This record gives sequence, C-alpha cells and structure tokens, in this order.
Amino acid sequence: MLLYMSQSQEASPSPLHSVSVAGVVVREDGHLLAIRRADNGTWQLPGGILELKETPEAGVAREVLEETGIHVEVDELTGVYKNLTRGIVALVFRCKPSGGTERTSSESTAVSWLTPDEVSERMSEVFAVRLLDALDGNGPHVRSHDGKRLIPAG
Repeated sequence: MLLYMSQSQEASPSPLHSVSVAGVVVREDGHLLAIRRADNGTWQLPGGILELKETPEAGVAREVLEETGIHVEVDELTGVYKNLTRGIVALVFRCKPSGGTERTSSESTAVSWLTPDEVSERMSEVFAVRLLDALDGNGPHVRSHDGKRLIPAG
C-alpha cells in the first residue's frame, strides 16, 4: 500500500510554491518604509524569499536590512498573500525601526518613508494593500491576487 501511494504521488507531483516575507516598517510619525526595486522600477515593501532554515521573523529582519539598511523589531503577522499566477505565498509582518541608516542596495534604487496616501499613489493595488492592511489592526488578512489585481475571496 505504501508503495502504491508513493508511486501515485510521483505520477502527479504537488504544485511548487515559494514563501516570501516582507516587512511593513512603521515609523513613529506613521510613515512607511518602501523601496523602488532595481529589477522592474516598481515601489514595494522590502522583502524576499524565505531561506530554508530561517524563521519568518528572522527572514523579515534580514530582508529589510539587506534592502534598506534599516534594522527592525518584528511585531506581528498582518497578512498572508498568494500570487495565484506565480505560486508565491507572502507573509507580511508589521515592524518597528530600531536603528540603521537608509541606503539603497543591489535590489533597490530608492528607499523612502511614505505616507499612506503616497503608498496608494506609488504602488500597485496588490502591494499597497499589504501596507494598508498592516495599519488597520484587523489582521491577519488573507488575500489572493494574479500579480496585478486582488481576487475576491470565495
């Protein structure tokens, strides 16, 4: 029986997903940390792919530091977002800045502290909602999208 189950799984492999993490870094004045990505010029949260033996919280702190120069304290999970087209599951955490100096990296051409209105103006819907969800205090939110638009639950 075990042999049959093993063969069955090989015949129809499970879909592959990657897990990413991102930080909504909120300054005391309410401004939010954002980067302009070097690869496509879009404004997004600092974040990236979670490493195999890394906790989500450690991954967020590492990614924010690598991309922005800012050290953070990770507070709480505010949302889970799945890109249905690319199979990426993003875990988003609210964070507090705890030191460092803003700087760009090989992954970012700009680092900026934005107001919530500026977030809505500069980011696409699927990325802006992650920051705005983190501010509303009603999370964690669970949302799906196709890379450009949110897909209603159901």
